[in-house]
Amino acid sequence: MARRRGGEAFEYFRYLWDEPSTQLAIIFVGGEGCHTVLRREPMLSSQIFIWQHFTRLTPSEVLEAIPLFHPIWADADPDDITFADSHAAHGNFRAWAQLTAHTRTALARTGRPRVDQELLRWAFSRLA
Repeated sequence: MARRRGGEAFEYFRYLWDEPSTQLAIIFVGGEGCHTVLRREPMLSSQIFIWQHFTRLTPSEVLEAIPLFHPIWADADPDDITFADSHAAHGNFRAWAQLTAHTRTALARTGRPRVDQELLRWAFSRLA
């Protein structure tokens, strides 16, 4: 998001932040290098409370987090979750969200009660 915003937009964010009546929290989220764009706006960047860098989920984190992320993964075989991560999601939570949407569609179309590798292969074919 930060790369697509110009100085005028950042100035407006700073104005909103400085206005006591707004009680506003602003969260900037961006890809690799977005912090350099924000740092070019010293009046804004000086007010950023925390800079947080997110990394891909490890395989063990995937097995812990993904069953909690959406009900279709709650009763999925851990081997199928590992299969999905190694072939499509690669520890990327955004990719897991996209994969989940396609997998839900596949479950609805097939009437299957649970995720399996055949269904996942179809969902993989839908990923951009």
